[in-house]
Amino acid sequence: MANLKEIRSRITSVGSTMQITSAMKMVSAAKLKRAQDAIIQMRPYANKLTELLENLSASLDSSDGGVYSQEREIKNVLLVTVTSNRGLCGGFNAYIMKRAKALINEDYANANVSILSIGKKSSEHFSKNGFNVVSTHDALFGDLTFDNVAKVAVGIMEQFVEGDYDKVVLVYNQFKNAATQIIQAENFLPVQATENEGASTGDYIFEPTKQEIVEELTPKSLKTQLFKAVLDSHAAEHGARMTAMHKATDNASELKKQLTLTYNKARQAAITGEILEIVGGAEALNG
Repeated sequence: MANLKEIRSRITSVGSTMQITSAMKMVSAAKLKRAQDAIIQMRPYANKLTELLENLSASLDSSDGGVYSQEREIKNVLLVTVTSNRGLCGGFNAYIMKRAKALINEDYANANVSILSIGKKSSEHFSKNGFNVVSTHDALFGDLTFDNVAKVAVGIMEQFVEGDYDKVVLVYNQFKNAATQIIQAENFLPVQATENEGASTGDYIFEPTKQEIVEELTPKSLKTQLFKAVLDSHAAEHGARMTAMHKATDNASELKKQLTLTYNKARQAAITGEILEIVGGAEALNG
C-alpha cells in the first residue's frame, strides 16, 4: 500500500507540473503575438534604411565614409550578446553563449574581446566564467522602447569613435517562427558599404550633399539596427518558451498516463493478493 501511496503522490505532482507548463505556454503565446507584430512591422523599415545607407556609402570615397565607417586593425572587439532575463525556453540562451564563445576563441582569438550583455542569462553566465563583461542592460526588456535601446546604441557608437573598440558584433536570435530561431552574428560597426553590384547607381541630385545625408542617416540606422535585433530576440524568446512549454506539457501528460497505468496495475495486484488471502483463510477454516 505504501507503494500505491507513492505512485498517487507522483501522479498529483506531475498533474500540478502539467497545469503550470500549460499556463506558461498560454502566457507565452499571448506575449508572442504582440512581440511578433512588433518585429514584423519594424523589419521592413530597418532593412530598407540599412540598404539605403549601404548604397550611399558605396558611392563615397573611403575617406568620406564618416567616423562610423573607419576600418581599423582589429585589436579590440565588442560582442553585444542578446539573451533573455528568464529561462525555461529550451536552448534559446545556450545557443547565443555558444556562438559568442566560438567568436571569442576562433574568429577573434588574437584580439581583446569585451562583452556588452543584454539579458540576465548572458550577464550571469559570462560574469561567472571570467569573461570581460563591460556593461549589462538587463532592464531593457522591462520597458522595451526605441528610446531606451537607442541610449545603448549611442554609448556603443561613442566608444567606437573614441577608439575603444575596432569592431562591434551583435549576437542574437533572429525570429523566424514560433518553433525556429536563427542565430545571428551581425556586424554593427564599422558600417560597411554594400558589395552588391546591382545596387542603384542612377544619376541623382542630393540635397544636402551625399556625405551629409550619410552622416545624418548613420546614427539613426545604427540605433534602428540594434532595436531590430532586440525586438527579434524578444519575439524569438517567447516563441522558444511557448515551444518548450508545449513539449513539457506533452511529456508530463505522457508521464501521467504511464504512472496511472502503473498505479492501476499495482492496485489490481494488491486487490488480487487480498482476495487470495481471504480465499486461503476460508479454506483453512473449512478444513
